[in-house]
Amino acid sequence: MEKTQKNNDALYTEQFLTFQVREQNFGLDILYVKEIIEYGGVTPVPLVPNFIRGILNLRGSVVPVVDVGGRFGWKILEPSRFTCIVVTEVEHKGSKLEIGLMVDRVNEVVRLSEENIEASPRFGANVRLDFIKNVGKVAGKFVLLLDITKLLDIEEIKELRDKVSKN
Repeated sequence: MEKTQKNNDALYTEQFLTFQVREQNFGLDILYVKEIIEYGGVTPVPLVPNFIRGILNLRGSVVPVVDVGGRFGWKILEPSRFTCIVVTEVEHKGSKLEIGLMVDRVNEVVRLSEENIEASPRFGANVRLDFIKNVGKVAGKFVLLLDITKLLDIEEIKELRDKVSKN
């Protein structure tokens, strides 16, 4: 978290990568983002949940790719020319895992101060509410700030990665 000063009062500013999934705006704490790559090179894997689009080879590492919209239970769409994979790095039981998030379009990195971040809504969103950590306000619009640890079922994805990398 980056600390900024304003009028001698300490305000905290966090940075979020913003992106779109099915025309809804989302944000992810930049600390979890490793890189952003163009969609492609994803190898489908049979007998996995439909929100797991497959795996990709990222410089010799097997990286599972999760369709964020599919994870929300929305219709699985074909990638467009704007589709990207946000490669995230999450910690699980003392080790770091890379997981790709398939999003419809990456927007920008924004800085949000405490005054522009509110608690997640109790109703009214077309997204599983346990996936939403907070709601940010950016240029008069709401951005749903994701809780990556709840969005990703780390046990399930780790099992998939381990199974595939043994073959």
